[in-house]
Amino acid sequence: MLGRGEVRLSPGAQTFLTLVAAIGLLVGVVAVGFPSVLLAGKGIVPTPEPMIWVREVGALILALSVIDFVVRAEPDTPTLRALLWGNALVHAGLFPVEILAWRAGVITRFGGIAPNSVLHLVLVFAFAFFARRTRDGLAPQASS
Repeated sequence: MLGRGEVRLSPGAQTFLTLVAAIGLLVGVVAVGFPSVLLAGKGIVPTPEPMIWVREVGALILALSVIDFVVRAEPDTPTLRALLWGNALVHAGLFPVEILAWRAGVITRFGGIAPNSVLHLVLVFAFAFFARRTRDGLAPQASS
């Protein structure tokens, strides 16, 4: 519930967070529950070691998705701005990982990483876009 003078995040940002949460929820559940599926798609033999790391990243994505869903209708505040910037930072950090692994020969199927890489890059810019558009959380006050 909004307090007096508080402003909701824009409808576009709310829709964005809802979509990102839904996609992240799906990816997170698959990564945590079925890491071998994701690894096989990248050309990696699903041994216990990489399965542990896929599950860890899946848990991170799952947690962020739940947070994004819960806050999608919250007031436009500096705290929400920090959350949006934090999401951008997570995706900026994830963006080069698979590309570097592919270049090193650890990942053998480029087609298995291209969609993720593009998605991470798009999400970096989208989260940054919405973070930059947040206000201080208060509606402009009428001057007397």
